[in-house]
Amino acid sequence: MGSPVRMAALPCLSLILLLWSQGPGVQGQEFQFGPCQVEGVVLQELWEAFQAMKDIVEAESCYLIHALLEFYLNTVFKNYRDKAVEFGILKSFSTLANNFIVIVSKLQPSQEKEMFSISESAHRRFLLFQRAFKQLDREAAVTKAFGEVDILLTWMENFYQV
Repeated sequence: MGSPVRMAALPCLSLILLLWSQGPGVQGQEFQFGPCQVEGVVLQELWEAFQAMKDIVEAESCYLIHALLEFYLNTVFKNYRDKAVEFGILKSFSTLANNFIVIVSKLQPSQEKEMFSISESAHRRFLLFQRAFKQLDREAAVTKAFGEVDILLTWMENFYQV
């Protein structure tokens, strides 16, 4: 299953790529989609609409990843340190935590438009995640969250390659 960002962007990207592939400089023209046709499509409007959506999704993801990384630092890593020492993985554990600290300290949105509503939306999503975490036994929740760092890292890596 893809990330929510990719799943939301896929229909828009598919349409844009299909329209773009019809030929350069074709705006407000007739497009042929197999046996169907569309008249009066303005490619520039599609690009502008997509760019506005993409900027909002990226900004929301910026706030969400910031909240998740802080959560991992303040809750998961803080409570998993003793196990890292016990298992002899303190060096790797510290490297991971230190890199999360660096990312959190440097992560900031590139644009300031509509940041309040975007951060509120991301905050609501984060609260759902946090609520699910708190419903578990503390030790089990920390172990589960630490075991899912790979999912977080994959999401971060894939999102920023879009």
